[in-house]
Amino acid sequence: MGAPAVSDHHHRSTTKASNKPFKTRHSTKSALKERSKGKIDDFERGSRKTQNQVIMTKLDRRNQAKQKRVTHSAKLQEEGSVFAGREGAPRVIAVIPLCADVESREVVLDLNRSVEVEDEAPEKGVWRTEIPRFKQRVQYLTPARDLLETLDACRVADFVLFVLSAEEDVDEMGEQMLRCIESQGVSTVITGVHNLNKIEPAKRRPDVLKSLKSFITHFFNAQEKVHDLSSRQESSNVMRSLCTTAPKSIRWREDRSWLIPEQVRWDNESCVVTGVVRGKRLKADRLVQVGDWGDFQIDTIVASPQAVKKRHTKPNEMTVDGEDNALLEIPTEGQDDLDELAPEEALFDESMTMPTASMAASDRKHVLLDDHRYFDEDDPRDDIPVPKRLPRGTSKYQAAWYMGDVSDSGSDLEDVEDDDDAEMDIGELPAAGPAEGNFDAAQRDPTEAGAPSEYPQSEMFLDPAPEEEAEQLAAYRKQRREDAEDDREFPDEIELLPNVNAKERLARYRGLKSMRTSQWEIEEDRPYEPEEWSRLLEIADYKAAKARIMKESLLGGVRSGTRVEIYLRVSPDRIEELQASPTPTAIFSLLRHEHKRTSVNTSITLSSDYPAPLKSKAPIILQCGPRRLLINPLFSQAGNTPNNVHKFDRYLHPSRTAVASFIGPVGWGSIPCLYFQPTAKTTPTSQDAVADLATALAASPLPYTLIGTGTLLPPSTNRIIAKRIILTGHPYKIHKKLVTVRYMFFNSEDVEYFKALQLWTKRGRQGWMREPLGTHGYFKATFDGKINPMDSVAVSLYKRMWPRSAVMWRPGMESEEMEGGHDDAPELVETMDVE
Repeated sequence: MGAPAVSDHHHRSTTKASNKPFKTRHSTKSALKERSKGKIDDFERGSRKTQNQVIMTKLDRRNQAKQKRVTHSAKLQEEGSVFAGREGAPRVIAVIPLCADVESREVVLDLNRSVEVEDEAPEKGVWRTEIPRFKQRVQYLTPARDLLETLDACRVADFVLFVLSAEEDVDEMGEQMLRCIESQGVSTVITGVHNLNKIEPAKRRPDVLKSLKSFITHFFNAQEKVHDLSSRQESSNVMRSLCTTAPKSIRWREDRSWLIPEQVRWDNESCVVTGVVRGKRLKADRLVQVGDWGDFQIDTIVASPQAVKKRHTKPNEMTVDGEDNALLEIPTEGQDDLDELAPEEALFDESMTMPTASMAASDRKHVLLDDHRYFDEDDPRDDIPVPKRLPRGTSKYQAAWYMGDVSDSGSDLEDVEDDDDAEMDIGELPAAGPAEGNFDAAQRDPTEAGAPSEYPQSEMFLDPAPEEEAEQLAAYRKQRREDAEDDREFPDEIELLPNVNAKERLARYRGLKSMRTSQWEIEEDRPYEPEEWSRLLEIADYKAAKARIMKESLLGGVRSGTRVEIYLRVSPDRIEELQASPTPTAIFSLLRHEHKRTSVNTSITLSSDYPAPLKSKAPIILQCGPRRLLINPLFSQAGNTPNNVHKFDRYLHPSRTAVASFIGPVGWGSIPCLYFQPTAKTTPTSQDAVADLATALAASPLPYTLIGTGTLLPPSTNRIIAKRIILTGHPYKIHKKLVTVRYMFFNSEDVEYFKALQLWTKRGRQGWMREPLGTHGYFKATFDGKINPMDSVAVSLYKRMWPRSAVMWRPGMESEEMEGGHDDAPELVETMDVE
């Protein structure tokens, strides 16, 4: 017989059941998105409901594209209309040399020669010329290599031409100018290189251009090319871009009207400024800010058309188009005045209905906690419930049935949360090492005569000798200072001197259950507020007020592009001073109320290159839009809180962000802010930073140092800046949750005054003061759990800080005017001032 046939092994077909695939309408959103790749299926047509999601036909898409082109073309035409025609405004070009060997005058001459213009150029300043090839006027600004002059020129320029050198690197001054210009806001930027034709051999020139492009894109990443200004063709291309490109606008500048003075003359007691209006419409009712001169009222605005050459005239004859000296705008009854504060009459009327403080500081018996003073004699809430004493083994459910009438003298009673009855005497531990001696561990004599204490543990207490207590306090604080150098967990901690009465010294301070949510009683601060505080401008709804003022600036006034003469009202006693001052670079028209003073808030980010923390109230120079102010800001934490209370920061550390507050003029909109310090005035706060900063200052040629940047925030007089201080004490004895604390206060009156405040420890325990012990500031306290013997007991106090007034800053101010930020009464504390 033959071998049986070998058959392949296989499963039955019935085990291979095919599952029903998912239908399209049941697919997940991610699967549909992956499958469609942006295409729309047929079944989705017509299912969209909103107008923006309706599927358009081909004709509709063409029509929409046409509308976008027309809108974009109209926008460009409107932006360029101010430069169109013989009466058009000149294009303002700021030529900024970033290297010491670059001459702005030679750069301007090379640009003009590339378009067949042979006019002579001044060494520096303002120069205006015509470009016949492109039928445009240009106005060159060639400031000196000075930081402030450069910022003023770039602030009003339509185009900024940065000129690099092919032979020298950008120095420290050039880098600082780039950072400041970038931070304050800049229009269209073009970059060129000077003296590239001197690089030999010629094959190295592309590498030089590549290196310079890499440098400039670090600050302005939109730069696609660095132009060779030594080449006539490249210079011609630069001029074509300058004369045909619509410049990019700066938001805060375009919200206002501004002009560059072409001529400044004096007519009796009026200053007459000639220039072309730019930005929004110029109104005679609004004040104008004239560079470093200050704010002025407008008397009249008169037309001043440009004199041009016309055909069929004699060779040297000039004619003027339009009506000469036509009156364009005069002030109305609603013209803004120069008053910075509200009138005193209004302040007197409000004071008749204003509530006064609750009581004088000397009459207060207890500290203010939130909006109430606890433990007063007429206060029914003068008793804080004592922890309940219950028999051992009582559950929480059973504890709810005890009414508090159980005697606490039995040995079978216990606290609800802790059944550890061991007593630890912290006085047996040394406070500052074996060399300092130990505390007295056997204090068994009774206290001075008086009513017996509520707590049996306090019956055997005796005040230590003054000499012994002084030695122990010095040893304890020495140890705490050494620990603080390694661990800065208590940045607000202070240490009062033993002879200081805390009730009088800290009379302005109060307690808060929660700094974020507790109500701040503002009436308690009325006696301490600055004199001008109630006369400051108050803005209830900043967003609505800003929208209303911006809408108002669009109506009326002299349109942009008109050449005018502005007659300014000048006080007779300032005429001689202003005539001797240099001509301002620009004039900005202020919006309504921008001359009024209020509590101004700005964000500030301290530069990471700054070598030391910046102390609050230190004098710094602020540039905010067209203004420069000398401020002594208060630093506070940013963010929004329900009670509008923000913690005061004594120092602003490098790379940190905070809110700087001061009293100054109002500003509308998000205006960029720059913060400077005179190089000679930069003062470090730590010994390690002194050497580093001294070395940096010795090698720095810069008169001013950019220390930070920020943005203008909405002003508010209701923003409360609360300064926190922390008083710390030492747990002297621990018995379960009952602790004897010392070194926080130094007399029993202070313990009674601050009795309502909540205690807390570094390791998270919370407690309350119970009663004073003796006359040296010792007191009993109970906590929510047993505390660690090495822990520290602390209490937080808060005081409202008031912003300081800012003044207008001018170059060359005396050193006495720059002094500020001093500490008040530093001799009353050992570690810091508490004002």
